[in-house]
Amino acid sequence: MTANELAAAYFDKARARIRVLELLAELGAHSDVVREAQELVELALKGMLRWVGIDPPKWHDVGPVLLEQEDMFSAALRPSLPRLAAISLRLRKERETAFYGDIDLIPTQLYGPEDSQRAIAEARFVLDCVGQLERLHRPGAGD
Repeated sequence: MTANELAAAYFDKARARIRVLELLAELGAHSDVVREAQELVELALKGMLRWVGIDPPKWHDVGPVLLEQEDMFSAALRPSLPRLAAISLRLRKERETAFYGDIDLIPTQLYGPEDSQRAIAEARFVLDCVGQLERLHRPGAGD
């Protein structure tokens, strides 16, 4: 398996999750939308890094790596990198709270429809960037 095949598998997994997010939102499971959006974003961004030849780190928020390695991405995609990094950071901060909560933070009470809408919109933006990356960065082609 090549790095690009693995990246493409990450992209497939991320794209499948967008439908899950929509279903969870319909069910009113807003904290789960936020948590699953974080996983979608993490998969997509790690796939983007692999796609351009960077082995992603084993932590959840890889936004800083995107910014550090911006030269690996096409000029057309670079303006989106700060927003991708911001989305990654925001959702990383929500990861545990959205899933587990705490004694004084009940996830099902903490998140609402607006949180779902924002997480889905951010996930769609990330997937749009993945599509742009796939079109602009053909495996083995120079920039």
